[in-house]
Amino acid sequence: MQDFEKVGSFYLGKVYDMDKKERTENLLLYDSKDLTTHAVCVGMTGSGKTGLCISLLEEAAMDQIPALVIDPKGDMSNLLLSFPDLAPEDFAPWVQAADAERKGQTIDEYAASTAAKWREGLADWGQDGERIRTMREKVEFTIYTPGSSAGRPLSILKLVDLPSEAVLQDSETLAQYTSSTVSSLLALLGIEADPLTSREHILLSNILLNAWQSGRSLDLAGLIGAIQQPDLETVGVMPLDTFYPSGERFKLAMQFNNLLASPQFAAWTQGEPLDIQSLLYTESGKPRISILSINHLNDSERMFFVASFLNQVLSWVRSQSGTSSLRAILYMDEIYGFFPPVANPPSKQPLLTLLKQARAFGLGVVLTTQNPVDLDYKGLANIGTWFVGRLQTDQDKARLLDGLQGASAEASAKFDRKYLDQLLSNLSSRVFLLNNVHEDAPEIFETRWAMSYLAGPLTRNQIMKLQPREAASPTSPTVPAAEPVAPPVTELVAQTDAVPVAAGSPEVPVNQASADQSAGNAGSAVAPQLPPDVKQFFLEPRSRSSNIVYKPTLYAYVSSAFNDTAKKISEISEEIFSTPVAEGALAVDWNTETSAKPEPDELVSAAPAGARFAKVPSAAIKKSSYTAWEKDLKDYAYRTQTLSLLRNPVSGIVSKPGESERDFVARVHQENRETRDQKVQDLREKYAKRIKTLEEKVRKAEQKVDAEEKQASTAKMSTVLDVGSTILGALFSKNKLSRTNVNKAATAAKSAGRASQQGSDVDRAKASLETYQADLDELQQEMQTELDTLAASYDAANEKLETIELRPKKTDINVKIFALLWLPYDGADLVY
Repeated sequence: MQDFEKVGSFYLGKVYDMDKKERTENLLLYDSKDLTTHAVCVGMTGSGKTGLCISLLEEAAMDQIPALVIDPKGDMSNLLLSFPDLAPEDFAPWVQAADAERKGQTIDEYAASTAAKWREGLADWGQDGERIRTMREKVEFTIYTPGSSAGRPLSILKLVDLPSEAVLQDSETLAQYTSSTVSSLLALLGIEADPLTSREHILLSNILLNAWQSGRSLDLAGLIGAIQQPDLETVGVMPLDTFYPSGERFKLAMQFNNLLASPQFAAWTQGEPLDIQSLLYTESGKPRISILSINHLNDSERMFFVASFLNQVLSWVRSQSGTSSLRAILYMDEIYGFFPPVANPPSKQPLLTLLKQARAFGLGVVLTTQNPVDLDYKGLANIGTWFVGRLQTDQDKARLLDGLQGASAEASAKFDRKYLDQLLSNLSSRVFLLNNVHEDAPEIFETRWAMSYLAGPLTRNQIMKLQPREAASPTSPTVPAAEPVAPPVTELVAQTDAVPVAAGSPEVPVNQASADQSAGNAGSAVAPQLPPDVKQFFLEPRSRSSNIVYKPTLYAYVSSAFNDTAKKISEISEEIFSTPVAEGALAVDWNTETSAKPEPDELVSAAPAGARFAKVPSAAIKKSSYTAWEKDLKDYAYRTQTLSLLRNPVSGIVSKPGESERDFVARVHQENRETRDQKVQDLREKYAKRIKTLEEKVRKAEQKVDAEEKQASTAKMSTVLDVGSTILGALFSKNKLSRTNVNKAATAAKSAGRASQQGSDVDRAKASLETYQADLDELQQEMQTELDTLAASYDAANEKLETIELRPKKTDINVKIFALLWLPYDGADLVY
């Protein structure tokens, strides 16, 4: 394993020596957990900002962390240009003909030289094609192009869909979510609306809030209808038609209708539904780096998409469990215009909310810009990591230092403005200042070589080459399947004012019931009487047609317990059964199900006034039939019910009933990552005290060596002077053996002895230093070995899954509701 392949660390480059103007061999490893407090990357054109950010996303891929990448310029699509074989033919389709011409080379020659350059550049930073191959095996890279079929198209029909329950329960977040959604919708029409004064904004906000708080979703077509006929009587204290007359509402509805009917807008309604979880993970649970390329859109379309997309991310974030580990990354390249310091575009509020709230749910937000003045100062205080490259002006530097100071104050971290100012003034290309509030001091580093080929912004045609044809072709929005045709009604009770019927009437003899049913055509208005202990419920129709007829079916709500003591699994699965009752049948076939399986909270105990009822089979009037049918249901459930669960044998994590493989694998990744991060922290704390003690011994030993070397140098110089003086005295003195000469000789001899002793002291000090350094290296290697073992076990835990089939015991099957359910039909159509 390479030194930079460390658990939970992103290899971004190597520490740079500003005095020597060269990089050192010390690795710059960024702790992935620190990204939960968000990051911003600032640097002018040519600073190396794109290469650094692509490297950051590559490292996330190596750690199997999914990312949502909003790409306004087209640079981030370069993430798909990673070639494990590093062969010239891989590069040939992506090199620029103009560049080859300037070099005096053919395309093939230039591709070969580019491949060689990339291979050498990677090797210089300890990387190779196998690392690229590993990255591509760990994640799927996908380019989405909303409003276009160049990449994978995205349908926006769900952008006004019901937010997550967590958003609905938080009134402040819901208000912000609604306001941003409406602002983005109106921006698509070219309407700049103030949320406090615009009638359009206020009306649409009330329509959406009314629908969402009632638990109803709206698509764009439904919104057009709701504008014309809102389910509102007043707006504020004003009558609806006074606040916004119907004629003017019709004009607003027509604007949306014209947009929806436009052939140019058709591309927005085709493709995969915009679902955040699907953008983060494939169906099999493989993490995704989803690049949302919007370079082809005009300004209003970009703003509409970005604001709406950020709202969807916010809704997804609030539906996740809290975590201190990095769950996913939201990256936005070139933030200019979307998060300004003064204006308030639709994208600003959801982004500010994400910066404030997303950290608690493990979403790291990364923003990039060429100019710090593009960023809202309120948002800067929520950002913990700053990557700063070369800047264009002193104004940019001053604004950046203001932001750094605010972020440091927010995190109670040290801040030396003068020192940072000096560092920022001397940065060169690919050299960045890293200021991380989680570290003691800023660091200067040179960015590593990107594994992806940096070809520059990709065109629409180039994006089409990168996507498989079947993935890039637009598909029509999903159309709900038609309801199955209901069984024919042989006899109806004549329409009249029926009264609601509640269970509890005396049991009716079969012959009397048959007589009553036969009299139905003669004008019987009362629904069939059931035995007193038989429950019956009704479903409310979605329309109020006078042709609605209620037809009987058996309904059961069953709770079953599935247990596996050995694997520590205990799950409750609740299932709904619904089957028709045939005339003359003494038993029912639970294999034959009706199309309606409503939840218990959708059932009502009385039919609406004026309801008509189909004939009830004679068997359904007997209490004994229900006893037998319920017993048959239990037997059927015992024979047929199985619970298929996925289990990760390494961690023991088991899927929940109804949880998809994608969501389960995503949860396994996250829970394993949380466990891994905690174990890494525990390991580091375990070794921290011992490492600190040895580091202190090394520091003191270095000081001792330095002091002894200085003393030895002084002693040698003194010896040289004494010996020189003695020799000169002996040479030029008349009395060669004078006392003075003898004393000088003795002094020289003593100096030589001291010099020899000082040399020995230096050797001993160096030996101690070497011993302490060896002990420190051994201890750090011991810790790294444990960390590497932990990393390997984490990778294994993510890869292995097994399927467990569980069946309930008969005693663990509990029929909570068993009743006759009346379903509303309009002809052959179920209107529920």
